[in-house]
Amino acid sequence: MKRVTLFVNGTSSNGKVVALYGSLTDLLSVASSKLGIRAFSVYNGTGGLIDDITLIRDDDVLYVSEGDSFDDASKTKCADPQDDPGCPDWFQTHTDWLTLNVGGCCFTTTRSTLVSKEPASMLAHMFRDKDVWGNKQDSQGAYLIDRSPGYFEPILNYLRHGQLIINDGINPLGMPHTHNVHTGLTHTHTNSYFISFSGVLEEARFFGIEQLAEQLENLIKRSQPADDHSPLTRKEFVRFLLATPTKSELRCQGLNFSGADLSRLDLRYINFKMANLRAANLTHANLSGANLERADLSSACLDGANLQGVKMLCSNAEGASLRGCNFEDPAGVKANMEGANLKGVDMEGSQMTGINLRVATLKNAKLKNCNLRGATLAGTDLELPPSLSPPLSQNCDLSGCDLQEANLRGLQREGSHL
Repeated sequence: MKRVTLFVNGTSSNGKVVALYGSLTDLLSVASSKLGIRAFSVYNGTGGLIDDITLIRDDDVLYVSEGDSFDDASKTKCADPQDDPGCPDWFQTHTDWLTLNVGGCCFTTTRSTLVSKEPASMLAHMFRDKDVWGNKQDSQGAYLIDRSPGYFEPILNYLRHGQLIINDGINPLGMPHTHNVHTGLTHTHTNSYFISFSGVLEEARFFGIEQLAEQLENLIKRSQPADDHSPLTRKEFVRFLLATPTKSELRCQGLNFSGADLSRLDLRYINFKMANLRAANLTHANLSGANLERADLSSACLDGANLQGVKMLCSNAEGASLRGCNFEDPAGVKANMEGANLKGVDMEGSQMTGINLRVATLKNAKLKNCNLRGATLAGTDLELPPSLSPPLSQNCDLSGCDLQEANLRGLQREGSHL
């Protein structure tokens, strides 16, 4: 909500600060009540007649008349409030507009905005008195501040409204914007400018905005996953997914998702390297392009999952269920499960054209009716040690599979169903 300061036309004292809402008629009604006059028209500080309430900005100083023309007597008393020490404080703090050039981006605000909310801050000390800090100005007269404009904007909005305003593109745990870098449980967009609470927090500390810094610290603390290594829940993870653009990548390397319900989620391109997904529910999840290298997927359920181009090198999927999964990428990116532990895995009916299963272990696995056309099974272990070999039906079952053009060189298939 905007706030404005009202004065009777031709005066510079006994002003009233009021909240701006509704229409211009509502403002005139409030002005009549607050100033004790029959308000008829409203002027800005330069004498312009305001006929539309949308033209009024936050912290504007307005002059209310009973129908008479604008009286600029207040202006003649303080032609330049910065150079006139006798100019009233109200005039200096409310009508002294400043432009700040922050890292090449200009922000226009009032001196009162910079000094009133956090009077002990660096910005308040810089702009409370003219040239006390010897502030440098550019060719247009804007004060130069060598900081990041993206992180400065939320700070300026806080000084204006007294509230932390969360814009799109600000994330709780993201690191400062860098190009195409994956950061923790958050994203860094590769095309647009995104900032984080942690970056705004550093700027708040730099400028000495203590109350804002405290708010940000609490927000970041609440947004962080538990540090006791307990598994992340679906609710916690979905919260991060919603804050992540679809073209960005989450890095979940080494995190604990044991037993988590991640079914039917869009998990494309997420880095689950070395993550604990033991007994997780990933049915019908979209894991296209995901990195599951060395991840623990033992006893997990991935039935019907989209695994196009997935990387599962040396992953442990022992006892997992991957029935009816799609590993075939129309773009030609082949799924890679080289060296994976697939003991006892059930992959019946999966589409696995071109998949790389080189030196993977498929003992007791069920690959019945799978499409393995063009697959690489070189060195794959499909057998059990003779001393431990159970009945044939419990060994790797490849019956009904399409093995056309598959590479079976060095395949260990003793006792398996082909």
